[in-house]
Amino acid sequence: MDPAPADLRSLDGLLDLARSASPLFSAEEPDGEAVVSRLRTTLGVLPVPERVSPEVVQTWTAGGVDGTVLRWDVGVGGPSEGWLLRPAGVTTALPGVVALHCHGGVKYYGKEKVADGPEPAAPGALAARAGLYDGVAYANELARRGYAVLVPDAFGWGSRRVPVADMPDRVRAAGDLAAAAREAETGKTLDDPARYEAYAGPLEDAMAKLLGILGTSWGGAVAREDAIAVDLLASREDVLPGGVGVVGLSGGGARAALATALNENVRAAAVIAMMSTLAPMLDGYVHKHTWMMMNPGIGRVADWPDIAAARRPRPLLVGYAERDQLFPPAGMRAAHELIAARYAAAGAPQAYRGTFIDAPHSFPPDLQQQTWEFFDQVFGV
Repeated sequence: MDPAPADLRSLDGLLDLARSASPLFSAEEPDGEAVVSRLRTTLGVLPVPERVSPEVVQTWTAGGVDGTVLRWDVGVGGPSEGWLLRPAGVTTALPGVVALHCHGGVKYYGKEKVADGPEPAAPGALAARAGLYDGVAYANELARRGYAVLVPDAFGWGSRRVPVADMPDRVRAAGDLAAAAREAETGKTLDDPARYEAYAGPLEDAMAKLLGILGTSWGGAVAREDAIAVDLLASREDVLPGGVGVVGLSGGGARAALATALNENVRAAAVIAMMSTLAPMLDGYVHKHTWMMMNPGIGRVADWPDIAAARRPRPLLVGYAERDQLFPPAGMRAAHELIAARYAAAGAPQAYRGTFIDAPHSFPPDLQQQTWEFFDQVFGV
């Protein structure tokens, strides 16, 4: 008898029982519209405003980019903030792309991990960028290439993070212990950003519980606010009509997969280092991941690759890191084959591009270049 997958030890029989109740990680050809409908219901995506009117907070020019700090109301808590980046001096309408930052275990910063703004990037943001993006502010690179790039903070990150004072008592107690342990280990007093991360980890599970009670989910809350950002960019007069692109690494890749499935205004998507079939993930990988991907009931919607491919033949690029410690190699290969088969069956095999690189979990410059060339082809740049 084969050993139970690592995440199901002591739970022998649960996987078979779950499969007996209704389809799980279905291998059958799923109808894309049905997948989208199940996804929206399962995540509990709450209504999106018909239109938001962002406030211009600040403008700047640096490094060949004209930047604008935008702030807008999402209807939940305080306002969201994002940076709109364009090639310096260009005033004509450009193709638009929404750059979706990662999880990265860093919630104090959001957009700062993938973009340079009006002020020098903080050390914590630079450290996250160095580890996952080879130090490249890729949103600025894409803007210099000829795109209007919106970089919003995700629900729970940056301008959308929850203040420690507003966290549940249990979360604050766990955060106090974690912060004290880190200070004892390093012999240094944590600065505010590092201290925040001690609380942000336990908050994620607590927030998922609260959102679930209200009929939504962490993934649903993130997807809703990403939809607002997509619509905001797509509706601008200085952005070419016909929809915008979305791109993200890791948790940002989960955001990109959900965004393309759930939004009519997405024209093309790039999902970086966030792709595998779900069954192999049960063997020690599920608990390495964010609620952005591992939402309750997601396995009943479809397999993860089928969620990303639900809008086929919409152009889709998936970047696979062959040494990715967060995904099983067999699951990545199976995902690639499944998506390729779905696009071939839709009569558009060329609309899917799966690229494997010899790298750990990251979005390095060579894969960035391939992704920008993909968008160039889609938008005719």
